[in-house]
Amino acid sequence: MLEVAIIGYCIYFLINFYTTFMQIDYVQKAKDGNPVILNQGGFKVAGNYSIESNKLGLLTILYDFVLFFLWIGFGLEILNNLTNEYIGWMKAVIFIDSFIIINWLLGLPFELYSTFVIDKKYGFSNMTKGLYIKDTLKSGVLFLVFGSAVIAGLSYIIESFPSWWIVGFAFIFAIIILINMLYPVIRDKMFDKFSPLSDKELETKINHLLEQVGFKSSGVFSVDASKRDNRLNAYFGGLGSTKRVVLFDTLVEKLTHNELLAVLGHELGHFKNGDILKNIAIMGVVMFAFFGIFGNLPEELFLELHLSNEPYAIIVVFMMFSPILSFFLMPLISAMSRHNEYAADRFGSDLQTKDDLVSALLKLANENKSFPLSHPLYIFFHYSHPPLVERFKALGFYGAGIGQIKDDVALQSDCGVDFTK
Repeated sequence: MLEVAIIGYCIYFLINFYTTFMQIDYVQKAKDGNPVILNQGGFKVAGNYSIESNKLGLLTILYDFVLFFLWIGFGLEILNNLTNEYIGWMKAVIFIDSFIIINWLLGLPFELYSTFVIDKKYGFSNMTKGLYIKDTLKSGVLFLVFGSAVIAGLSYIIESFPSWWIVGFAFIFAIIILINMLYPVIRDKMFDKFSPLSDKELETKINHLLEQVGFKSSGVFSVDASKRDNRLNAYFGGLGSTKRVVLFDTLVEKLTHNELLAVLGHELGHFKNGDILKNIAIMGVVMFAFFGIFGNLPEELFLELHLSNEPYAIIVVFMMFSPILSFFLMPLISAMSRHNEYAADRFGSDLQTKDDLVSALLKLANENKSFPLSHPLYIFFHYSHPPLVERFKALGFYGAGIGQIKDDVALQSDCGVDFTK
């Protein structure tokens, strides 16, 4: 049984490594050619950023591959022996917490390099050492308190119910829904500063847009994301009474009112088309299937890993092998997601105009240094959103080069951001 799992992991590794390698090679060649959507300078910078990020990704994939075999070779057995004095839910908490902390510590150099070297080099990261340590400590406390409680609860369910995987699925699924509901509140209280929009004209326009679509929220907020990162973003956070519109301060600063409304219109398209509920349903079905699989593993697998068929072992096997199943499901889920993105683009452009949405997407691409082209195989396995070129074509902006995106629309600045009729 372990041999089958290892073969599955090796296939997962090879596809992941190969598609990332092909993406690097593709972008390396494309970035020196004729620019698409972005201007010449922005096109090359975005390409260089993509290459450096994916090279780090290759190293991470290799590191994860080696670490996986270290864990199944002797790591899990050693950790099991070190926690033998504990039983039941207590052992599960200590074993899983230790497993997660060790993985985090071993992977920390990659995270630090990404944040303090690559992101600093390309003007994204504003993170200071002090803020990083502060964020890490807060996240650690949340994990140790709430994460340990979840592990203990799942462990109790495994020990108490013959068909524990059904009850366990319901428990974890409810926790995920609760986390999504409380996410903006937790971010507000522990990490970010949420403030009402100072631009009251913009707030009025956003509220009108929400009313037009029938989206009820608890407010529109700006968050001080720029203290960590200069990327542009916005999201609808929370569920039920905690729903709120959250705009990064960087987004408010860089986008015009109409562009920002077009971006929100796109997100409202997901709401109006029922994509949020669809995604929750898909997540529920996939998770139920995973619990069904990992809840009925043969005793043989645990013996081959030198573990007992107990809660701690079941949970750690779930954590180690579920990413493999997720990876092979991603092409199907991503294809549905890309379909939804096109529909949301159409909805957002109808609420505002196509020009506003395209202009906003161009600014996002420039500011976030998003390379507009990708290898088709990489898109198939990794892209939940269509490439920007395809989104523009779907909106009727079919040209590839600067100044050729649409017959009656021309780029006015060398930044590739402003449109005029």
